[in-house]
Amino acid sequence: MNHDAYPDNYIRAILNSVKSIAMVGASPVNVRPSYFAFKYLAQRGYDMIPINPGHVGKDLLGAPFVASLRDIGRPVDMIDIFRNSSHIMPVVEEALALDPLPKVIWMQLGARDDAAAEKAEAAGIKVVMNRCPKIEYGRLSSEISWMGVNSRTLSSKRAPAPTQGMRLSLNRMSVGGGDTAASDRAAKNKSEQS
Repeated sequence: MNHDAYPDNYIRAILNSVKSIAMVGASPVNVRPSYFAFKYLAQRGYDMIPINPGHVGKDLLGAPFVASLRDIGRPVDMIDIFRNSSHIMPVVEEALALDPLPKVIWMQLGARDDAAAEKAEAAGIKVVMNRCPKIEYGRLSSEISWMGVNSRTLSSKRAPAPTQGMRLSLNRMSVGGGDTAASDRAAKNKSEQS
């Protein structure tokens, strides 16, 4: 996997398939980026689990903090690492000790560890580095365009305003390399006609 540029379908498939997300480094402080990302993803229907040993005994939006990944006590689909790059390898090693393994390890903006990514991928885990699932979800659903940001997605219909727990469609066509079922069919039809 080229970790410098991810195809939209790779990100889309991850966000469409995961249900539970353990956020390592989640903060209950409502001005921290991890708080915003946690709240946003919870409001989109993901089962969010806050991981932060400094806040055990507290909860984040009703979800109790746990000290570590091994303390979750149930399977988790994705681990979202909200720590800087120097703390990634220990989190990945802890994730690799889980049974069952998570499907995805996601490293937030500014976080990258190629050796940890290689180790996770060797175990069959998908990896995303230096990206934010909140931003990617907003971009792929075109929700981010409501704030005047160019989402690089095209549709003649505006995405609906989400309600609590509602997941928006992430299947909008993306400009600049994104694939859709329609573009796949068109490419197939074109190759068959040639």
